[in-house]
Amino acid sequence: MSSQPTIVIQSLSKTLGKNPVLRDINLSIYEGEVFGFLGPNGAWKTTTMKAILGILRADSGWVLLFGKSPTDLSVQKRIGFMPENTYLYKYLTAEEFLRFNGKFYEMPESYLIERIDIVLEKVGLTHAKNKRLNAYSKWMLQRIGLAQAILHDPELIFLDEPMSGLDPIGRKMVKDLILELKAEGKTLFFNTHILSDVEAICDNFAIIAQGRIVEHMNVSDLREPLEELFMKRVWDNHSGQ
Repeated sequence: MSSQPTIVIQSLSKTLGKNPVLRDINLSIYEGEVFGFLGPNGAWKTTTMKAILGILRADSGWVLLFGKSPTDLSVQKRIGFMPENTYLYKYLTAEEFLRFNGKFYEMPESYLIERIDIVLEKVGLTHAKNKRLNAYSKWMLQRIGLAQAILHDPELIFLDEPMSGLDPIGRKMVKDLILELKAEGKTLFFNTHILSDVEAICDNFAIIAQGRIVEHMNVSDLREPLEELFMKRVWDNHSGQ
């Protein structure tokens, strides 16, 4: 494990309108970790991720990725991002869509062709590479969203609810892929509310409730079922309001 964290979040806060939604978020995530970001619906998990990525500007605090601002172009080329809702150009085929995305990273043509074949195989869509995305099912769209996130072989990958809407086979495929990426030395940060997935594949996790980090620990340090800890921390935070 690297001695320097890949992600550093310090005192990150954000207000939308008059409502504080992120409250003094502090986290450090290290190279090669799989990090699970847990929270109930409405806990502002996606907002936190967008603030980390620089998509949403925080009111105070700061974020460093690889020791630099998330908006630095050299940093952005090292990051992959799969949003929860994949807004895709559905008149394109899967291969065309990935080729379009590859142009943003200025990938050489021969390398891009190679990577498209690799990622489609990883997400189980080789058979559908020439099918238009408007003919894809929800689980297939979820997989093509994952494929575009890893197309350029990024070092740091953000996944927002990557197993949402997937059946058990699809969820196992995504979990296996996450572990494969970890074995390659990638760092992964994913939002979820599926506690069993965190216990199965994460090194560390944090729980957010009402915009606050209410727990941050190593999975190996759990001394009770994660479900019990999760409910306790979320309820304690709610009762303390």
